[in-house]
Amino acid sequence: MAGIEEQGNGRKAVVLLSGGLDSMVTAALAREAGYSLNALTIDYNQRHRRELDSAHEIARLLDAARHVVLPLDLRQFGGSALTDDIEVPKTGLGNSIPVTYVPARNLVFLSLTLAWAEAIGAQDIFIGVNALDYSGYPDCRPEFISAFEHVAELATKSGVEGDRFRIHAPLQHLSKREIAMEAWRLGLPTEMSWSCYDPDPSGLACGRCDSCRLRKAGFADAGLVDKTLYVAS
Repeated sequence: MAGIEEQGNGRKAVVLLSGGLDSMVTAALAREAGYSLNALTIDYNQRHRRELDSAHEIARLLDAARHVVLPLDLRQFGGSALTDDIEVPKTGLGNSIPVTYVPARNLVFLSLTLAWAEAIGAQDIFIGVNALDYSGYPDCRPEFISAFEHVAELATKSGVEGDRFRIHAPLQHLSKREIAMEAWRLGLPTEMSWSCYDPDPSGLACGRCDSCRLRKAGFADAGLVDKTLYVAS
């Protein structure tokens, strides 16, 4: 199993569920390992709502014990093509941190995930970050995940009393091809997930943003069919 070293044996886990492919596979891996899933989706007023619909569908598919959709209006801050009037790049992947980076998003989201985990007595948190495909995003890197796990020990009542939190990032070192293959192995209806940053008005994925390009390449490299409907091939 990708990146999960122990079995859940019915223990509660909180899974950060965006509605994308990576979070879908991560949640399915947690369920496969025997955890009882509690799914947290952050409605941060991103530029489209489609991935929120996917999160609802995935939570039902994976029999989440509870699915919380938490409103958090990051458009009040802006600073990203996903939360501001900034054009989503369509020219391909670059080497610098792209404008689709949302300032400190995973730091904020993991903090909220940690708060819910502590409230319900869960020591296991799952997040679908990936350092290979998204190495430009600093809050997807292994160093950040490791540091946040340490912060969780210092910043919570549970942590200082000796109940150690575990931050699971089972896709951390997988390529998008390997993630697509995990989805296939798990028998997931991947068309239920959503990756596009900038769907067209009809609801089709653009096919040209970074996230669409990575998704399409991953499925192609794995020799699998991506059933997502794209405007551009």
